[in-house]
Amino acid sequence: MDNFGFPVKKDNLRIILIGLAINILGYLVMIGGGSDDPAKFDGDALFSTMRITIAPILILAGYAIIVYGIMKKPSGKTEE
Repeated sequence: MDNFGFPVKKDNLRIILIGLAINILGYLVMIGGGSDDPAKFDGDALFSTMRITIAPILILAGYAIIVYGIMKKPSGKTEE
């Protein structure tokens, strides 16, 4: 019997954490590209496909997985 009554079950929490990890990965892919010399501009590194396309897709996918994890009905027996 679950005395605490936490509304998010173990399987849903696992899905939410996977979505959070994908979000963090997307943000990590997006950062970087800075130069040590402020007078130098490297447009290829700054506007790479990985930063402009892949990172936002990862972030949106992470948010979608988090929403799915929150909204998913817990499977298994119901505890009252």
